[in-house]
Parts: sequence; C-alpha cells; structure tokens
Amino acid sequence: MFKSSNPTFRRDTYAPVAHGQETMSYAGVTNKGLILFALLMMTFIYTWNSTMQSLAAGVQQGMGMFVIGGGIGGFILAIITIFKKEWSPITAPLYALCEGLLLGSISALYEFQFQGLVFNAVTITFGVFISLLLMYRWGFIRATGTFKKVVFGATAAIGLVYLASFVLSFFSIQMPLIHSNGIMGIGFSLVVVTIAALNLVLDFDSIENGIKMKAPKYMEWYSSFALLVTLIWLYLEILRLLSKLRSRD
Repeated sequence: MFKSSNPTFRRDTYAPVAHGQETMSYAGVTNKGLILFALLMMTFIYTWNSTMQSLAAGVQQGMGMFVIGGGIGGFILAIITIFKKEWSPITAPLYALCEGLLLGSISALYEFQFQGLVFNAVTITFGVFISLLLMYRWGFIRATGTFKKVVFGATAAIGLVYLASFVLSFFSIQMPLIHSNGIMGIGFSLVVVTIAALNLVLDFDSIENGIKMKAPKYMEWYSSFALLVTLIWLYLEILRLLSKLRSRD
C-alpha cells in the first residue's frame, strides 16, 4: 500500500502511535514543509549571491566547496533521516540548509550561462507541484497499483542510467543520452522530468495513508523532508532540460 519509488517512503515508513499521542495532519505537513523551504532559501540566496559575484569577477575558487559540502552533507543527512525518522525534526531542517548550499551554487552557474533560466525552472517546478497536488486532491489522478509499479520501475531504470554515467565519468566517458542537447538527449530529459513529477503523486499517496493510520507527530517533518527530496530532483531535471533547449538556440 505504501510502495513508492521515493527511497524516503518505504512500506514501513508510517506506523500508528500509541493511544493519546499526537498524530500527523495535513496542516502539520504543510507548516513543516514551509519551514524547510524557508531554510533552504536562506542558504540558497547566500550561495547564489556568492557564486554570481565570483563568476562576475572571473573567479571560481570556493564554488566547489558549496557544491561538494552541500551535496555530501545533504546526502549524509538524508540517509540518517531515512533510517532514523524520529530524528527528522532535527535532521530535516539541516538537510534543507545543506541542499540550499548545493542548489544556490548550481543554479547560479546555470543562470550565468543562460539568463532567466532559473526563474523559469522554479516557476515550472512549483506549477507542476501545485497542479498535481490539486489533481490528486480532486481525484483526477490516483496512485493505483499499476501506476505505482510503472513509476517505480521507470525511476529505478533512470537511477541505473545515472549510476552508469557516474561510473563512466571516471574514465572520461560521457553518455550522450544524459548530456546531449540533441533530440535523444532532450527526449531523455523530458522522460525523466515526467517520472520525477509522477513521483510526487506517490508521495501524496504515502502522506495521505500516513495520516489515515495516525502516524506520530514527528512524521510531519519526515513527510515534508520526503517531498522536498522529490521537488529538488524535479527542479534539477527541469533545469537540465531547459539548459539543453536554450543551448540549441
């Protein structure tokens, strides 16, 4: 029932609490999500400004620190949060801060090369999120068993492609399917963006089931963290797709 291709949501993610304890709610998940987004934006703005100033001055020193530090820190905190969900009130905010460091620097690099790209990527990301949320709440789209299997399988396949690309990069080999701005490369990015977006539906379904099961209050932090993971993936894939399209102009 809780199967999701998002690794932060597993079959045993939500467990009911003892009688009398506070449980998670839609309002709680929303509030925690807004807090995580605000924290992400704090470090995003800082690294965005720092990176843009460095690029304008022709200096790239220090940018790698934000990307590597934010990426590694975020990855470690994500792993801890997945396996220690009760720690999520602390680890989820720290994860958001780390991801802000990473995204701010990466976004600035894209923006420096393609002006206006980041605004478009952010707008599309939130447009997709709000549209799918409304469609899910109104019952136009549901996470059926077949839907879950298809999205899970597609996500796993994409993960294998990216893993292969990562391994090949050590031998200075790039996969055109991922990096090319040709028809195949753009088509691949469109597929990945679509699968990333559909993962949001699985996340909505998992959260809804957790609320029905009366999961503990701290799961509001965990659920918001899980949604943030998917949104960050979606944003980065949209950024990549738009950059491929702009590079063809």
